[in-house]
Amino acid sequence: MSEGSSTVPTPAAMEECRVDVGHPFDPRILVDRDRPLAIRGLVRDWPLVQLALQSDTAFAQRLAELDNGTDVSTLMVAPEADGIVGYSPDLGEMNYQHFKVPVTMGLQRLASYSRRENAPALVIQSARVRECLPGLLEDHRLPFLDPSVEPRLWVGNKATTPTHFDSMRNIACVLCGARRFTLFPPEQLPNLYIGPLDFAPTGAAISLARLDRPDDPRYPRLKQALAAAQVAELHPGDAIYMPPLWWHNVESLRQLNALMNYWWSPVDVPGYNSGYARAALFHCLLAFRELPATEREQWRRLLDYYVFDGEEAVAHIPEHRRGVLGPQTPEVVEKLKEGARQNL
Repeated sequence: MSEGSSTVPTPAAMEECRVDVGHPFDPRILVDRDRPLAIRGLVRDWPLVQLALQSDTAFAQRLAELDNGTDVSTLMVAPEADGIVGYSPDLGEMNYQHFKVPVTMGLQRLASYSRRENAPALVIQSARVRECLPGLLEDHRLPFLDPSVEPRLWVGNKATTPTHFDSMRNIACVLCGARRFTLFPPEQLPNLYIGPLDFAPTGAAISLARLDRPDDPRYPRLKQALAAAQVAELHPGDAIYMPPLWWHNVESLRQLNALMNYWWSPVDVPGYNSGYARAALFHCLLAFRELPATEREQWRRLLDYYVFDGEEAVAHIPEHRRGVLGPQTPEVVEKLKEGARQNL
């Protein structure tokens, strides 16, 4: 498809599986999975989901009953932004106001907005369930995840989180309302027009291109990304698995929407921090961006050899002398940290 094509491609339906009495979920299908998966009915039996299937009011009342009053991060987006969390038109500032309020106060404001035309978008963002709604943890669990993987809560009205990526594996479970997930494989990065890395809403770099405006002349390659996209609309009880570094755009479609998500890493190394990879991106910009092209290419080969390929780099070294190239024991992790600090 040429960049000037006027045809808007339709994203493909995401692969899905269905969970019910006769078809329990087998978590082994997620081991080493590198594609997204919609999991219909995964958490349909959760008490909050059952309340949401009755009514928004029943769902909201139960959340308020469990709220312990802890303030949580909340964003309010002006009506003229069409519910899209992001930037002002000139990218000079963010297009939302940030508050810290209890979940119940956010629910009250959402109820008020549901009775208004052209109301602001309101989003409770990434609230740690253990901190604000600990009573949910007992009967809203994913038994196949380690108990140390704790959920976060997202509640809001008709709002959109623009295309961004997570560095960890993610399962998001819809509790109330409906959400449309549009996912792009990592190789679509050049076609997504990602904004600043160091000035981004809630810390995650986002696409500047709106998916509902594919003919925007500023972003001609967006159509190529849409041709490679996958989409799933999820309802109460449904879930989605998103692999790391898959770009995803999330639209909340009802007056009240809620989900709980779980981020985790398969790396079983004591002291490992999922932020290391993001930190490495900034280190690489600092280290390599201004080098001459030939030197950048040589460093690319060095990184491929030691980091991304790895096996050939150590095959000829006795195991007891592999040092920081060997298994990442706690001692090796500390050596790597110290080496990074010494070279800054």
